[in-house]
Amino acid sequence: MWRATEMTAVDDHRMTQIFQNLEVPEGVKVELLRGNIVMMATPDLVHNEIVESVQDQIPRPAWMRLQTQDITIPGEASEPVPDLVVLPRDARPESGPPPSGVIATVIEVVSKTSVDHDYGIKRSIYAAGKVPAYLIIDPIVAHCVLLTQPVGVGDEADYRTQQITKFGEPLPLPLLGLELDTSEFGTFKGVRPHHRP
Repeated sequence: MWRATEMTAVDDHRMTQIFQNLEVPEGVKVELLRGNIVMMATPDLVHNEIVESVQDQIPRPAWMRLQTQDITIPGEASEPVPDLVVLPRDARPESGPPPSGVIATVIEVVSKTSVDHDYGIKRSIYAAGKVPAYLIIDPIVAHCVLLTQPVGVGDEADYRTQQITKFGEPLPLPLLGLELDTSEFGTFKGVRPHHRP
């Protein structure tokens, strides 16, 4: 069974080249996060059902809802692969990964091994890319964290506002013009809760 591993980069450019030429076994998700190659086992059913529920609630005519789509972040040695990327349908790039500048919202569903990445480095990376909204859906502690108003650059980038919504409560997503129904979101059983906000 694959577990999350990291390869620390001495040279970000070299790691980007290695990442782009990496042969990945089936069933493994790979991301480049600030020069580190991160490999994780593919998500389980609870995770995938949440992603499907969110995708179904975002209207397709107005929005592209792309699962496991890598994105580019200018000025970053990063190619994250959010669980769901939402961008206006008319902002679709001709080819290649969409740049962070056209994305409306990125969504990460926390897995048993992704807590630190989802709440930590990805928060900073998405803020550095000026992604207007970052939604963390956490089936470990049964809540959602909506981060908006990105500020700063590089490692110091963050979001100014944070809204926490418990599973079962409606979650307004003003940038997408909708209210997310979280009542069907499942939780992981027997997983020790963490203390991230």
